[in-house]
Amino acid sequence: MIRAFDFFFSLVGLVVGFPILIVLLVVGFFDTGSPIFTQQRVGRNEKPFTLVKFRTMKKGTASVASHLASADSITPFGQFLRRTKLDELPQLWNVLKGEMSLVGPRPCLFNQEELISERKRRGVLAARPGITGLAQVNEIDMSTPALLAETDEKMLQSLGVRDYFRYIVQTVSGKGAGDRVRR
Repeated sequence: MIRAFDFFFSLVGLVVGFPILIVLLVVGFFDTGSPIFTQQRVGRNEKPFTLVKFRTMKKGTASVASHLASADSITPFGQFLRRTKLDELPQLWNVLKGEMSLVGPRPCLFNQEELISERKRRGVLAARPGITGLAQVNEIDMSTPALLAETDEKMLQSLGVRDYFRYIVQTVSGKGAGDRVRR
């Protein structure tokens, strides 16, 4: 049932949000010259997939988890995108394709070995990664791998339709600050 919700809402989001996506794409082009950011991430059952986002950092920034990146690498438009969570909109394409869910553990990079190990131990990697979830609305990010994996496990053990919609509503209404970036 959740996959059906994912498919429906990502399709509607892409169609309805298309004008917004185009505006953000154009502004992003003037901001960085390359508004779309793609990156290999750990997917369901550790299968790699290409995550799509709006670029929020300068081109050439090292491919590391957000909490390891420097705040100086974030562009002014990127700060707006992160604050409003609009940088995540292109991930609706990943959801539509079935690589991600709207709700699930945030997909990590393959070099985040401690987080991968913790998630593997807890069975979290058997789930589709998501755009948001329990950890995100509670401001738990990848800088605390054990706590994040524990929170992901807790969410997945009790995830039903009610929680699915609750996490989405909380995210859209501004709960959670997103991934931390070093100051």
